[in-house]
Amino acid sequence: MAAAGRISLKVRSFSTSVSRPVAKLVRPPIQVFGLGGRYSTALYSAASKEKKLDQVEKDLNRVSTLLLDPKLNAIITNPHIKYAVKRKTIIDLLAKEKFLPITNNFVNLLATNGRLRFTADIISSFTKIMSAHRGEVVCSVTSSSPLDEASLTELKSALNGFLAKGESLKLETKLSFISD
Repeated sequence: MAAAGRISLKVRSFSTSVSRPVAKLVRPPIQVFGLGGRYSTALYSAASKEKKLDQVEKDLNRVSTLLLDPKLNAIITNPHIKYAVKRKTIIDLLAKEKFLPITNNFVNLLATNGRLRFTADIISSFTKIMSAHRGEVVCSVTSSSPLDEASLTELKSALNGFLAKGESLKLETKLSFISD
């Protein structure tokens, strides 16, 4: 009865090499949560061990651009298209693009795990991790009217006072109109 009550668990994992012994996860400089966080953290760890963080980021930027194609996006996000068709489409795309093996493995893992529709979120999480890796501190400022150069300079100066050594400010400005 004990054997009948057990549940077998299949685990799919991301690996760049089968023969390498299991190593500790390289922790990213910031923690990102959710599905995107888990996958992007695993990719960061693998790319860091291979010393290919910048190249993987470049590959992922290209994947993001490719996902903007309406035909490809429709295939990936449509739940009525069979898994095998999605996987073949992405494998054919990877072969044409000549990405790094680590990027190929990662996107193939997403296809195998049925996670292709989350690719944009995962890439966004990886971008956040890489931004922190470079010491960038993202600050988003929302104003009701565009800021002039003097205001922007004063704002940047004030915000730079909060940064630690080795950090750089990445300022994003947005407009928000309040209506009555």
